[in-house]
Amino acid sequence: MKVLVTGAAGFIGSRLLDALARRGDDVVGIDNINDYYDVRLKYGRLAACGFDAVPGDGTPVVSSHFPRARFLRMDIADKAALDALFVAERFDKVVNLAAQAGVRYSITNPYAYLQSNLVGFLNILEACRHSGVGHLVYASSSSVYGMNTKVPYAEDDRVDTPVSLYAATKKSNELMAHSYCKLYGIAMTGLRFFTVYGPWGRPDMAPMLFASAISRGETIKVFNQGDLIRDFTYIDDIVEGTVAAIDHIPAPDANGLPYRVYNIGCSHPVRLMDFIAQMEQALGIEARKEFLPMQPGDVYQTNADTSRLEAEVGYKPHVRLHEGIARFIEWYRSDQNPLR
Repeated sequence: MKVLVTGAAGFIGSRLLDALARRGDDVVGIDNINDYYDVRLKYGRLAACGFDAVPGDGTPVVSSHFPRARFLRMDIADKAALDALFVAERFDKVVNLAAQAGVRYSITNPYAYLQSNLVGFLNILEACRHSGVGHLVYASSSSVYGMNTKVPYAEDDRVDTPVSLYAATKKSNELMAHSYCKLYGIAMTGLRFFTVYGPWGRPDMAPMLFASAISRGETIKVFNQGDLIRDFTYIDDIVEGTVAAIDHIPAPDANGLPYRVYNIGCSHPVRLMDFIAQMEQALGIEARKEFLPMQPGDVYQTNADTSRLEAEVGYKPHVRLHEGIARFIEWYRSDQNPLR
């Protein structure tokens, strides 16, 4: 099976590319390697997949670990380059993880989200349509639940009250995918990712921010006075669930469409202060804390009902928080971490 993974230098994308390559799939990864956060981490992830040197001109490079895995630098907002890639490769399946990430960043840089998350996603849809791709798996987000107060979040809950532009673009992706499923018969699977953590995680997310500050004796910022709840999910569980979703073509829904949206999380949400306590224990250092109000665009809690993904795809997360944090801290302190 030939699979395209966009956002392949990202946290989830790089681990997914590795997992697909390990099982023998023909995998092509693309990423624009933008500087939203330190690119040393992105190049480090690619190197861990066997891409030790990545040309900046879009020339493909073959992994030294997996002879059937290739990477090239490309922006999904570049329609001409993307179309040419689809024509040349004739992918069986596409996994779109490329997006401008970050809830808070969308408050100050909104146009970056429109270009990548809307224009780029439309380019993916059009390329799938014209090249005969049978199944598109794409990243949505738990942020689509917005002001919804019912927990745990279920896929059939209302998602029409976003509290950030990032969330609005992710809900837009779900609607765009539905229309292309109806118009062109492309099977669509949307994954609403909940808070993902683990080795090679993003430096703008709480685990990396906390580990860095605590290790240096610096103060960590604790928003909403610490009264936040998150459905932290370990990266290995996320990748395992994503691979299962790739392999599973959605059955026709009530409208006869092969369209499905799934929550993918841990289903065991924890309080932020408990998460910090686990970090302190793993590091052997007590954190200095600055308690602050809720940040614009944030939500009080995330809590995934993953029963649909479990029943239809066989997903079952198994890494518990203390184990996941221990693995993360071991990586964070190792020579593998380019930001250490």
